[in-house]
Amino acid sequence: MATKSRYQAPALTKGLEILELLASATAPLTMSDISIALERSISEIFRMLQVLEEHRYIVRSEEGYRLTNRLFALSMGQPPVRDLVSTAVPVMRGLARRIGQSCHLAVVSGAEMVVIAGVDSPGLSGFAVRVGYRRPLHRSASGRILLAFQSSETRAAMLEDVRATGDEVGLRALTTQLDAITAGGGGTSPSPVLTGIIDLSVPVLSLNVARAALTIPFVDGPGSHVGLDESQGALREAANTIADQLTPVIRVATTRPNEDEDKEMVP
Repeated sequence: MATKSRYQAPALTKGLEILELLASATAPLTMSDISIALERSISEIFRMLQVLEEHRYIVRSEEGYRLTNRLFALSMGQPPVRDLVSTAVPVMRGLARRIGQSCHLAVVSGAEMVVIAGVDSPGLSGFAVRVGYRRPLHRSASGRILLAFQSSETRAAMLEDVRATGDEVGLRALTTQLDAITAGGGGTSPSPVLTGIIDLSVPVLSLNVARAALTIPFVDGPGSHVGLDESQGALREAANTIADQLTPVIRVATTRPNEDEDKEMVP
């Protein structure tokens, strides 16, 4: 820590350090690995590991310790996330049935996007992204949507979070890409994970800011009974439906010279 905290809770600090370390690890870590990484003795972290395991925040295997999904489940129980998921999932099911493709919903989590809901394709085959999947914001279709539809100040702060992880960011090229996504109302890009899949992604907007990103990993081929263009249109409709249900819309009749029109005012 750069500055000394006013209050000290050594045991809590060690527990949080262990959780953060395991969250950033790409594979299970042994007690020795954790001890070396945190520069703490085995005796210092032994009890912490036992307590975290008893409370189901971590689990131990032959390879070492890893996080469970308990922290993720707790965060999903927060009212804003819970309301978003409960509102979006029925709409996403309708979207999957309509186009015969899977879809998923992602939100910002630090310097990454995280998938908080997903619906599989109704057919016998398809490609789906699991709930809890994470990827750096600038390296995924969903993440770029979440970056693009923000105020300039918020976008800059989010990019700073990405750079703080040590991940290389080509800022000029990325900014151009994000501006194009904003102008087009969404993004289309080849999947960074598998060939033959095109990621279609649009924002779920609240006051012109992306609250979430709705994405279809579009699998093209003879088995696709709905084309790319129609899928994009259905995706936009679904995102707008979710946004409308999350944000009450008040319609106010106004009169202008030579024309009457309905305006939407979002509180």
